[in-house]
Amino acid sequence: MKKIVALLSLVVICFGCESSGEFGGEPAISFLESDSGGGNGNTQAGQITAGEWNDLKNWDFWTDLVNSKNSISQQDLWRFNTSKRIAIKVLDVNNTPLNNAKVALYKGDELISQTRTDNFGETNFFVGFFNDNTTGINLTQYAIMVNGIKMDKSILMFGEGVNVYNINQNIDVENKIEIAFMVDATGSMGDELEFLKNDLTDVINKVQTNNQNASILTATVFYRDHGDQYVTRRSDFSASIETTSKFIKAQYASGGGDYEEAVDEALKETITELQWSDNAKTRIAFLLLDAPPHGTQEIYESLKNLFKFSGSKRR
Repeated sequence: MKKIVALLSLVVICFGCESSGEFGGEPAISFLESDSGGGNGNTQAGQITAGEWNDLKNWDFWTDLVNSKNSISQQDLWRFNTSKRIAIKVLDVNNTPLNNAKVALYKGDELISQTRTDNFGETNFFVGFFNDNTTGINLTQYAIMVNGIKMDKSILMFGEGVNVYNINQNIDVENKIEIAFMVDATGSMGDELEFLKNDLTDVINKVQTNNQNASILTATVFYRDHGDQYVTRRSDFSASIETTSKFIKAQYASGGGDYEEAVDEALKETITELQWSDNAKTRIAFLLLDAPPHGTQEIYESLKNLFKFSGSKRR
């Protein structure tokens, strides 16, 4: 049976927000498609096809999508608003992108949101992400700070352009790559999980081969749902590919039952329990799943708080 497995590059590790409901970060979605049929473990790496999709690079498409009739209900359910996007790019004096720069959004003296730039020197804020009504936002009341320095330029919404800032600073970034995988291990993922167990190991090995001068650490969090044998099960960051691979191959799909799963618990474990470095060159988390979180008020508040907590992390 053919299924689609959403591979969500969260960047939950990119997200940053504060209690006023602002949001920063760079989510991107890819899709893995498998036409599998047995889950008997007799699989080889490379059987899953993949594509890449980044909503930030296809913003008109995203805007049309979230404003479509079918998507309005999802916005109402999860109460998110991405209409007020502020795109930021941080460069040094030679116009070279600065990775890991700390970027903060202030309203007066109040810290609204904070995040860090990625390897391209880019990051984003979504003003009023948790607010239904953003029509009254006045950007003259806001300020951007980069590595503690207030930027003098007027802030632009994305429709007006990208906010480009040049700073005369060097940022100490360690040649370290940290990759975490969050994987839905409920019964509906049986076929996919057998393929993914081989492909994830293969991907990790290829990353190591292509980045031999970098220190690569990997971690995995498998999750099911409340009432199952376990809710989350993890392997912490390790420089040993063998350790991560052994843990992945020991997992199997079971449990679930209803449609929604404990996605929020996996996110919480990944963001708050894994020991992310402060100055790694790359920090990225992938979410592999075929079902959403439970749509309750408690889960909504949990996800909202996780987004706030992860403000200083990024990929």
